Amino acid sequence: MLTAISPLDGRYARKLDPLREYFSEGALIRARTYVEVEWLIFLCNEITLEGTRKLSKEEQGKLRDLYMYFDEKALKRYKRVKEIEKTTNHDVKAVEYMIKENMTGSMKDLLEFVHFACTSEDITNLSYATLLKKALEEVFIPQIEGVKDALDFMAKEFRIVPMLGFTHGQPASPTTVGKEFKIFAKRLERQISQIKKQEHFGKINGASGNYNAHIAAYPDVDWKSASKGFIERLGLKPSLYTTQIESHDYLAEIFHNIIRMNTVVMDLDRDIWMYVGKGYFTQKVIKGEVGSSTMPHKVNPIDFENSEGNIGIANAIMEHMASKLPVSRMQRDLTDSTVLRNMGIGIGHSYLAYASTLKGLSKLEINKAAIRSDLNANWEVLAEPIQTVMRKYKIEGAYEKLKDLTRGKKLDQDAIIAFIDTLEIPDADKKRLRKMTPGTYIGLAGRL
Repeated sequence: MLTAISPLDGRYARKLDPLREYFSEGALIRARTYVEVEWLIFLCNEITLEGTRKLSKEEQGKLRDLYMYFDEKALKRYKRVKEIEKTTNHDVKAVEYMIKENMTGSMKDLLEFVHFACTSEDITNLSYATLLKKALEEVFIPQIEGVKDALDFMAKEFRIVPMLGFTHGQPASPTTVGKEFKIFAKRLERQISQIKKQEHFGKINGASGNYNAHIAAYPDVDWKSASKGFIERLGLKPSLYTTQIESHDYLAEIFHNIIRMNTVVMDLDRDIWMYVGKGYFTQKVIKGEVGSSTMPHKVNPIDFENSEGNIGIANAIMEHMASKLPVSRMQRDLTDSTVLRNMGIGIGHSYLAYASTLKGLSKLEINKAAIRSDLNANWEVLAEPIQTVMRKYKIEGAYEKLKDLTRGKKLDQDAIIAFIDTLEIPDADKKRLRKMTPGTYIGLAGRL
């Protein structure tokens, strides 16, 4: 869309279609309709309050049709909510009125039990909780699992391909390409495991969390148990001790979890970017694509750069949400309302980043010749195993001797072997060291 302010709804709109069902304005109206309808059905059919009656299956079906689908007919209904809101200047009240407009015929006697004893936050916190829970389970987690699976595949594919290690940007003890991919896969695995275990909380206990209105109308009902039962029906964990708002601590936990996940992906993006720069990986040439507007030869690692940029925005938004949402002045202030509406922005940029990383990984082609050339150009990395074997035999100043031989110098195989030949160590160890090359000095990397 050329007039969109956010690139999520402009340049990247098609890529984010899977999230619209959970984080759009229509999605929020639908979720609020869902909570309002289910609360009405619960009051009538589970508690059976005086003044209510059991709803028939047909009546329940008619009510549930108001939220069941996310199609053109439903969107038309949600547009009606926005029309009502122009008068009410209150988004939740507009949902209540839309539901009442659709309770024609036999249900007219129950109109006043829509939104019964609720503050708008009772509906809103449950709506966001159900939306976020479904979005994570159905869209977000599968996407980040796709990144992890791709890394696991590459870890297996390149398990025994030796590669020069780099510490402080300098040549260091060799590793394998597969081992380096496996590190990121395992880091993501841990974060994914944590987000899958995360509990999602909700509350429906009135304007200051004490069931005041509920007790005023029906003092003999066990409202604490009733609210607990209703929240669990929605697949959420009851938050029974609250102010007007659910405390949002669980939201902070989720956002911090995603921030950690994003940081792992950003770390991967930057490493791959540098490996591409070193020529360890090339990128598949896509016909018609342009790498540079002026340099025709270039195939830039733009997918990893795109991912890194989106993660920066996502983490900034979610860091603010995580630190802001659990803070509310006394029993309620409204600062959380506008912030919560940006939940989809933080998650959207994260989702977009994962898609870019996946695309970038799919275009990588390993350049074994470049990797091998770099290994063969850095024989000095064998200073570590040589001095470690010397220590084994208590040769005085082992480290210092290798430092004098190698620090700041470029050595070849002949120089390394010449030094090994001077050592007073058993022939078996000397023979093993002579056979060692930068490409075989990989420790347990292949097994790991």
